[in-house]
Amino acid sequence: MNHELRFLETFKKHVPLPAAEYCWNLWKEVPFNFYITRTRQTKLGDFRYRRDQKIQTITINHDLNPYQFLITYVHEVAHYRAFEKFGLSIKPHGLEWKATFRDLISPLLIDQVFPKDILIPLKRHIANPKASSGADLFLSKSIKRYDENRDFDIALLADLTPGTFFELQGRSFKKEETRRTRVLCQEVKTGRKFLISAHAEVKKIDKN
Repeated sequence: MNHELRFLETFKKHVPLPAAEYCWNLWKEVPFNFYITRTRQTKLGDFRYRRDQKIQTITINHDLNPYQFLITYVHEVAHYRAFEKFGLSIKPHGLEWKATFRDLISPLLIDQVFPKDILIPLKRHIANPKASSGADLFLSKSIKRYDENRDFDIALLADLTPGTFFELQGRSFKKEETRRTRVLCQEVKTGRKFLISAHAEVKKIDKN
């Protein structure tokens, strides 16, 4: 199997099948190094334009469900295309990237690719895309329903009721009040209070 066909087979394994050839064509039109990586807690994918490299690199975490993998892939390709078209002085998630991402993902907004419970919030999302699909609460919740190894003790902090105890990065907290996009929480061990993103994935714990 030649190099190009290996890429196509990779996409068939990681994105919804009707989107595989489209993803492959995005790579063929403006080629780049493409790596599927280990799980990274701080990001789902990555693209950084390197002036010293002739061929740029995009990476995606290996454990994303097909819908999250596809959205992340198009997100990162949009970074590459935006820098190529508009230059390196643009903001990473500025108007140029938003327009490019919108153009690239629009052909995929069909129910043959995405189930309706993802398609509806995704269409709303692209009207003004955020820096991460995870920052869009409704879209993120819809996508996570399709995770294979879903842990039902894991929840978004925004979904917990005040007074609930939870664990985050090995530390125990109690949820207090929500302040716009962040939640005031008290660390159990120290009594100190922290503002934590409402979109943070946390593990509910029983303090009874």
